[in-house]
Amino acid sequence: MNNPNPPDWTLAEERPAQPPERKKRRVFWWVFLAIQLLFLAWAVAGCASSAGNPTDCGSLDPATCNDAESIGTTIGVGLVIGLWVAVDIIVGATYAVYRFTRRER
Repeated sequence: MNNPNPPDWTLAEERPAQPPERKKRRVFWWVFLAIQLLFLAWAVAGCASSAGNPTDCGSLDPATCNDAESIGTTIGVGLVIGLWVAVDIIVGATYAVYRFTRRER
């Protein structure tokens, strides 16, 4: 009988040592998701802040006061979304630089 797999008689020291395969940690992914959730919660809280009737209107009539509050909320949520986009671009560029420096040559 001819054995298709002959025994390996080499010593363990002669074999090239291979490090165990490391499990990939997705730290960036979880940090990115946490940032997204924070901005989403901030935007929702900003939208919800305009719900209800304005109470401190001073000399304005209620309709004008409500319109002013709505415009302020729109500007505030727009700024939050703009900051969200800027942070995503910065985080994405940082990750791209990190991946570029860690690539195998």
